[in-house]
Amino acid sequence: MKKVAIIMGSDSDLPVVRKAAEALKQFGVPFEMHVFSAHRSPAEASAFAKSARGNGFGVIIGAAGMAAHLAGALAANTTLPVIALPVKAKALEGIDSLLSSVMMPPGVPVATVGIDCAANAGYLAVQILAVSDDDLAAKYAEFKEQQHLKNLEADRKMQETVKEI
Repeated sequence: MKKVAIIMGSDSDLPVVRKAAEALKQFGVPFEMHVFSAHRSPAEASAFAKSARGNGFGVIIGAAGMAAHLAGALAANTTLPVIALPVKAKALEGIDSLLSSVMMPPGVPVATVGIDCAANAGYLAVQILAVSDDDLAAKYAEFKEQQHLKNLEADRKMQETVKEI
């Protein structure tokens, strides 16, 4: 099974990024986490992205706040799918991170999840890997079915509550 790389611009992003790792772990997807900044350690970020495919990775998640150029910098140096995880910073509430992640130039696509939506970054990575892994696809289909059943149960409980109103 291919691995997922979770690269964060700062170790202060870990409390948010942790949920992506938990989502991957839920499906048994191997992952590595690193701190490489697009601005403070650009050579290391570039080298990691350039070697990621050869090192067994299938997807890269780039998590960063503020200007959030990390995912784009990683995408510029790899042919692997890159998922941007914009992290909320104090200034601008993460909107700057979101916009710098989604506004990529033609030919350098980056999939982007919502601000601080790390679990979805992990789930999207699982779905990408599941395209070529039938076992993983089956696990994800079961996960989706469990979400479906949980939602129907919530509706059933709501109907009981509504009767009491």
